[in-house]
Amino acid sequence: MRAAAACYLLLMVALPVGIVARSGFSAGLGGLARALWHPVARSALLLTLQSAAIMALINAVMGTLIAYVLVRYQFPGRRILNLLIDLPFAIPTLVAGLMLVVLLGPSAPLGRALDGAGLRVVYAPASILLCLLFVTLPFVVRAVEPVLRELDPAEEEAARILGASDVAAFRRVILPSLSPAIVSGSLLSFSRALGEFGSIVVVAGNIPRRTLTAAVFVFGEVESGNPLAASAMALVLITISFSILLLVDAFGRRAAHA
Repeated sequence: MRAAAACYLLLMVALPVGIVARSGFSAGLGGLARALWHPVARSALLLTLQSAAIMALINAVMGTLIAYVLVRYQFPGRRILNLLIDLPFAIPTLVAGLMLVVLLGPSAPLGRALDGAGLRVVYAPASILLCLLFVTLPFVVRAVEPVLRELDPAEEEAARILGASDVAAFRRVILPSLSPAIVSGSLLSFSRALGEFGSIVVVAGNIPRRTLTAAVFVFGEVESGNPLAASAMALVLITISFSILLLVDAFGRRAAHA
């Protein structure tokens, strides 16, 4: 059984990654660096990292807030709201991009109103951030929820009895216990955002050096017959994602040890 599992993992993960690495280094380290230093490639990678970082920060705050509300409060529609959290996992990301176009596109009433106010969303960098926020919403929420359920509410209540405000009780009693889960969920959402393609390709406009992300850049280079540039960018994304997984594993081990 162990041999079958190892072979499957080798064929499904290690082999494709090895082929991408071989293609990326086919022109040597200098060729890899030149492909990544091209202005369009550099801009696409920077835009992706910036958008993913902003998204991760927002998810850390809002995901924790949503998890706290779902665990600590009972209200009508709570079960439906809990199901909606996992909707981004259940639908194709292409559908998420379509929903954003229908809601905020130039032909939509809300989109026209925003354009009239000088706030263009679709076919602009803001659309990338909105797509990433949608597709990564469950990561922090589902990471924080089980930890929050295991906490004893009596500790929080004791802090209130001793005179702490709700904010102070959350910051001093709850947040320290939630921090590893928040960090892990945020890192996972950041890693997931690096490779997002389906929703972004619909709404961003894919304008080089403006709204072109790394994943869409890889697709474009493959379509234009430039596998070296595509493999070089893919190799960078794989390296960053794997490094993030190592960080998540380290945080998990530290939390378990604590």
